[in-house]
Amino acid sequence: MRNIIIAFAAGTLMWSGCKESQKNDMENPFLQAYNTPYEVPPFDKIKNEHFKPAFTKAFEEHNKEIDAIISNTDAPTFDNTIAALDYTGRLLKNVAGVFFNYLSANTSEELQKIAEEISPELTKHTDNINLNKQLFQKVKAVYDQRASLTLNTEQKMLLDNTYKNFVRGGAALSEKDQERLRDINEKLSLLTLKFGNNVLAEVNDFALIIDKKEDLAGLPESIIAGAAEEAKSRDLKDKWVFTIQVPSYEPFMKYAENRALREKMYNAYTQKGNSGNEYDNKNNIAEIVALRAEKAQLLGYPNHAAFVLEESMAKTPEQVNNMLNKLWKAALPVVAREQDAIQKLAKSEGADFEIKAWDWAFYTEKLRKRDYDFDEEAFKPYLSLDKVTEGVFLACKKLYGLEFIKRTDIPSYHPEAIPYEVKEADGTFAGIIYMDFFPRASKQGGAWMTDYREQYVDQNGKLINPIISIVCNFSKPAGSAPALLTFDEVITYYHEFGHALHGLLSKVHYPSLSGTNVPRDFVELPSQLFENWSTDPAFLKQFAKHYQTGEVIPDALIEKYERTSKFNQGFSTAEYLAASILDMNYHTLSKDQEIADVAKFEQGAMQKIGLTSAISPRYRSTYFNHSFSGGYSAGYYSYIWSEMLDADAFEYFQQKGIFDPATALSYRKNILEKGGTEDPMILYKNFRGQEPTIDALLKRRGLNNPEIIQRKQ
Repeated sequence: MRNIIIAFAAGTLMWSGCKESQKNDMENPFLQAYNTPYEVPPFDKIKNEHFKPAFTKAFEEHNKEIDAIISNTDAPTFDNTIAALDYTGRLLKNVAGVFFNYLSANTSEELQKIAEEISPELTKHTDNINLNKQLFQKVKAVYDQRASLTLNTEQKMLLDNTYKNFVRGGAALSEKDQERLRDINEKLSLLTLKFGNNVLAEVNDFALIIDKKEDLAGLPESIIAGAAEEAKSRDLKDKWVFTIQVPSYEPFMKYAENRALREKMYNAYTQKGNSGNEYDNKNNIAEIVALRAEKAQLLGYPNHAAFVLEESMAKTPEQVNNMLNKLWKAALPVVAREQDAIQKLAKSEGADFEIKAWDWAFYTEKLRKRDYDFDEEAFKPYLSLDKVTEGVFLACKKLYGLEFIKRTDIPSYHPEAIPYEVKEADGTFAGIIYMDFFPRASKQGGAWMTDYREQYVDQNGKLINPIISIVCNFSKPAGSAPALLTFDEVITYYHEFGHALHGLLSKVHYPSLSGTNVPRDFVELPSQLFENWSTDPAFLKQFAKHYQTGEVIPDALIEKYERTSKFNQGFSTAEYLAASILDMNYHTLSKDQEIADVAKFEQGAMQKIGLTSAISPRYRSTYFNHSFSGGYSAGYYSYIWSEMLDADAFEYFQQKGIFDPATALSYRKNILEKGGTEDPMILYKNFRGQEPTIDALLKRRGLNNPEIIQRKQ
């Protein structure tokens, strides 16, 4: 996923009673020129005490920039109003970019407390510009004469976006409704922040401590070694610790023979934010959903989903639900076959219980070994983090001519976040990318791409290169072995790097249209398309090499992986679709449809679609960060919408050759470099020559041919 931090705006506000704001600006690294290589943030000098005074100064500067636009006595034009507005708030972007990335990737109690103060102030700041009548009048004056203006495609998009953002921000509302909108936005800013903090706290609070070797039965040695390392880091001797961070949780659920412990882990994972304690998120969800619905109604939309999707490729909730329902119907019979197969396997081994959700991964892995002779652990020695990184860089070089040079002289926000300089084939500087791979208590779960600075051309015509970061939670090194990745982790790596390429290769003029500033259901195309190179058989052999012997991954292993590529796709499709449908259920509620009980609401939504009790949605409500904290509300469907695009696009690459220079160049020029400068369907058709169809997606997932998921008897 891409981490969207905030959309900035301006207004008049000051921190009250903030002693830090009175400190000499010369002491604050945010308020000085960045005397660092390529002007990356001076992370080595930034301290928590710098944030609040830096925000105060940034608000002041942003307000002055807005006032200058308003007070300009010349007639409003594209340049003196629309373009000028897009360039405002650069200091605010710099400060907030660092702060909110810290909050996600290197947080602390102190930062979280600062965020509780900053978030409402940022919301007020945004509302002050969205609801500024004088500024809106100038924007509207330019918009109203758009038919007579001589603008290029990018300028037309910026004008259209700017005007719509004001209207969607409440500029056309009455004063009474604007005041209510301000109140709603402020409450939402705190509730969504609290939601994410609660999930992180729940993850960090749980640990399964094992002190009997027999309870480790079934677990691979590499996983046991990792659990021993975790115990050692907690000063626990002769014990093993498993957490509900994904690199620990998923292999435990796949391999642990102790069913009671699997159930304990499952319950801890799926009850995050649902324990009735200080971190419970149920009331937060009910309030977030109600406020979003009320906001949508204020702005003239029937529900939050309609408001959000107006700016997407899908356009309407009906379009989204239509696609989700088609896929759901295709997935259900596949799920039934899969469940029947693992139930029979469990019974053949003497199990006298019905398969539950904490059994699915365990017996699915057994079935995969039995039917396909597939053992994920056999692949991991060939997928060391260093070798996978070499593969990522090689793919980028073969496709786009890019070079990556590790830099030790560039400051970083954490010792584990490694900076690289990115160069074009001709040696031209393209940008900086930070790569941060491993879990820690200060980092949110999951994986994402973000930026500290987007690419754009400043008002003096100078090219500003991007500073990008990808943040992951991969398996840590254990014992004497390096970090050895699962195939899922390799795919995640390529996914986030696809986002990074979208940011790094952007070639636009205006900041707000740069890189990944595109509709939510288009932003996942570059990330999901790049995943395909990670598992291409021929390309795998160029980077997948044994970390000890250097042996290239054997053809037999690759063939095993290919044979299982559609295995368990019913499950993976169903758990994803269930979460997407749940997200849409919440956000198609109207203002008058309150949620009395979140647990019953979720249960009812899943019963309605017929989700088997042996599968949970990929994200249950109380830890659904995408929907309630991460910017994907009414947008979680976008991953599979984008997969429709990427399956169609990669099929085109395969027809031409996956490293065909002309195809790669066309994709770069028409998609990666364009950012949000044009309607995404036009961009896609310019590359592909036609609109996408769902056929390649169904074929990829095996949903058009369900019987292939089972071994022929």
